[in-house]
Amino acid sequence: MRLTDYTDYALRVLMYLGMRPTRLVTIQEIATAHDISKNHLTKVVHHLGQVDLVHTVRGRAGGIRLGKRPDQIPLGTVVRLTEPDFNMVECFDETQNRCALSPMCVLKYALAAATDAYLKTLDRLTLSDILQGPEKASSTFAVTRLGEHPDKLAKVVAHR
Repeated sequence: MRLTDYTDYALRVLMYLGMRPTRLVTIQEIATAHDISKNHLTKVVHHLGQVDLVHTVRGRAGGIRLGKRPDQIPLGTVVRLTEPDFNMVECFDETQNRCALSPMCVLKYALAAATDAYLKTLDRLTLSDILQGPEKASSTFAVTRLGEHPDKLAKVVAHR
């Protein structure tokens, strides 16, 4: 499963704000720091404001800050709010499904279970958890980083 750029940007915005809890931050500041289009970030921040994850202050000295404490922002919630859908394959969308194998297919159930496990793992983490850095991640997950073992894909085992 791959997250859209929109979700990636939303997570980056929240992380950036979470690392600067004592001040207002501008969208331009985040755009510059991450080399992302300000226009794209403006749409993301607007949406995050609509769902109360970000608080905006208008005016010359305005900016944005988190709308909730980092420990009150589950990552699974952020992903669900920013991803358009989780249709990994055609048969996940009944209105578009034309797959002849669908009535007897077991793969769709396996993929649905994998998507559910993916989201449940993210539900266990909050913004606060990921702001604590790699040490927190290594104590929560067994992580193999991409590139460390070229013969293996990066894997995350999500059981505490």
